[in-house]
Amino acid sequence: MSIKIIKQGVADSIQDAGRFGYQHLGINPNGVMDIVAAQTANMLVGNNLNDAVIELHFPASVFLFEQQTIIALSGADFSAMINDIFIPINTPIVVNKNCVLQFTKIKESARCYLAIKSGLHIPEWLNSYSTNTKANVGGHLGRCLQKNDILNFNVHFNYSLLLKNNDCIILNWKADVNNLYQNNRIIHITKGNEYDWLNESSKKIFASSSFIITTRSDRMGYRMKGESLQTENNQQLISTGITKGTIQLLPDGQLIILMADHQTTGGYPRVAHVISADISSLAQYSFNTAVQFKFIEQQEAEDIFFKQYQYLQQLQNACIFRLQEYLSRHGIH
Repeated sequence: MSIKIIKQGVADSIQDAGRFGYQHLGINPNGVMDIVAAQTANMLVGNNLNDAVIELHFPASVFLFEQQTIIALSGADFSAMINDIFIPINTPIVVNKNCVLQFTKIKESARCYLAIKSGLHIPEWLNSYSTNTKANVGGHLGRCLQKNDILNFNVHFNYSLLLKNNDCIILNWKADVNNLYQNNRIIHITKGNEYDWLNESSKKIFASSSFIITTRSDRMGYRMKGESLQTENNQQLISTGITKGTIQLLPDGQLIILMADHQTTGGYPRVAHVISADISSLAQYSFNTAVQFKFIEQQEAEDIFFKQYQYLQQLQNACIFRLQEYLSRHGIH
């Protein structure tokens, strides 16, 4: 009851919504970079929203399915194929035994998420399945996936009556997630605790200029390149708490946006925070993408987040209904 990695990807790992409640012990939260895509993939196969998924980067791993299952891909479109059949993202797919899933080229975005019905049978560490590569714990052996790794499913389902002799069946519904992402390269932010440390010219640059995601970016943080920002005085900050989406001002005047693998404390000024609803959009931007920041108030940030949450709940209900109705109609329970 498993899938096998027959070709290693560049940096693929098992992640869930994150490991929370342990930052005071110096344990970073990890988790998926794009929570919207991960939850969408899970809802399409009937899983809980925050079940473990496989986060894929291009070139991605190649998987051999040793058992029948239902999968869904969401997030980036890597032109996925099952054997010689191209399969879409944001759509549930019934996959036959001994079929191969591979990814051929990037169409758009940076990260793709693979969800498998019933989830992966892996141990939890501190209430999370997320991979912590710094501590070598969580996920699969605390590391990125490698060739010949075998990942077991929690439950085995028999879809032979559905599949017959087909390699896969693409089910005829799709999750519409377009309005959950910022496609205009504008990222909404709120002012951070040390925002007022910036001098007036830097505040204007921050709000009106573009900043480029550099190739020095990773799951820990996005290093940005733009016009240098300066503080009014050379104040020093005692190392203090930070979170995903915190924007810090580095000593060279450039910005870094903390992402899923961020450290637990930091000593650089926290000049702003990316709103929660826009982090998924940011996570899908590739290197050398130019973004602009737009300041909004806290209440507006909360309203946008609640609207996104409501839509995801509605989408989950629709996906569960469609999948259960389809399987029941074909005598699968």
